[in-house]
Amino acid sequence: MTNPQPLYDLAPVLELMLLGLVIALGPLAWVWGRNRRSSPMRRLQALTVLTLFLTFDLVLFGAFTRLTDSGLGCPDWPGCYGSASPVGARAEISAAQEAMPTGPVTHGKAWVEMIHRYLATGVGVLIIVLTVSSWVQQRRARRDGGQAPPLSPWWPTVTLLWVCLQGAFGALTVTMKLFPAIVTLHLIGGLVLLALLCVQAVRHTHSAQGRPSVVLSPALRWGLVVTALLLAFQVVLGGWVSTNYAVLACTTFPTCQDSWWPAMDFAQGFQIWRKLGMLQDGSHISFAALTAIHYVHRLMAYLVLLALGLVAWRFHRSGVLPAQTRWLAGLALLQLVTGLSNVVLDWPLVAAVLHTGGAAALVVVLTWALVSSRAVPAPREFSAPTGASRVSA
Repeated sequence: MTNPQPLYDLAPVLELMLLGLVIALGPLAWVWGRNRRSSPMRRLQALTVLTLFLTFDLVLFGAFTRLTDSGLGCPDWPGCYGSASPVGARAEISAAQEAMPTGPVTHGKAWVEMIHRYLATGVGVLIIVLTVSSWVQQRRARRDGGQAPPLSPWWPTVTLLWVCLQGAFGALTVTMKLFPAIVTLHLIGGLVLLALLCVQAVRHTHSAQGRPSVVLSPALRWGLVVTALLLAFQVVLGGWVSTNYAVLACTTFPTCQDSWWPAMDFAQGFQIWRKLGMLQDGSHISFAALTAIHYVHRLMAYLVLLALGLVAWRFHRSGVLPAQTRWLAGLALLQLVTGLSNVVLDWPLVAAVLHTGGAAALVVVLTWALVSSRAVPAPREFSAPTGASRVSA
């Protein structure tokens, strides 16, 4: 009898780290080549924007990995059967695929899973470079009196720590066999990473271009904040739908199972800490629970789409943030179309990946709008001459 594959095998760690460094050298060389005659701050800005772009691609590929059931393509972490690539694990993968041809371990799924890990390692290296560069620029500015980074170096430092936490959740995703709560947290963590990088990219770009913040009315600014919070909650619900494979619990629209209020079990559906497809008592999750997961996400989508539409309309009427306005309107439409496609077209892969990508893009655009704007200062009272009343300035 053969020994089971351990969940953690750190033998290929050094090889994977080296591969991540090699992957990161391409973007680093591109940034240096295009900005070799620019200031260090300009290079830092370019690297931050490029890292944001590559992280967005990583989130998309993570969605592809999850939606193609490749999350367990290699049953251990961080390598594949103790090897740095599926090439070194060909025999083990072949045996698993022969035993279960449609199971979680196949050659194709192993490559998808490992490419996702390679890309994540490369992004991690880029964020390390961002962190080190930010601290170097901060120290150089204090010593020589030059231009300091527009953001504290603690921003990329916190981002680096967040990436390490993401790596831990990635490991738990595999070793805990797609535990829904862990997979959802891993998805949310990727979107938080996008938001952290977006804040830095916007601040660096505005500093390089000398662009001031756009002033919004307090009501519009608060509307933007509330919309961002609603989207965050909807993203969590969407992750819970995806990680519980509840998309096809409703295959009609606007009704669900030919009813405006189908049979639903909210207690089971939102029982958080449990295995995939199971409840805490070891029994199988009911279809009514999956319906509840799906339908709550659908109902929340109506509110989020309304909020996005109102914010985009108010931006357009006020003539502010035109680029963000176009993106918000376009992405809201994309989410509507891809969400409907997932329901009525039996969850096609392209629509599912685009739906996740649209949510990630909305996180970036709303973060971009928040960082690019500020509320108009509240009017201050001043002391009037003797005999006059106090008025608002």
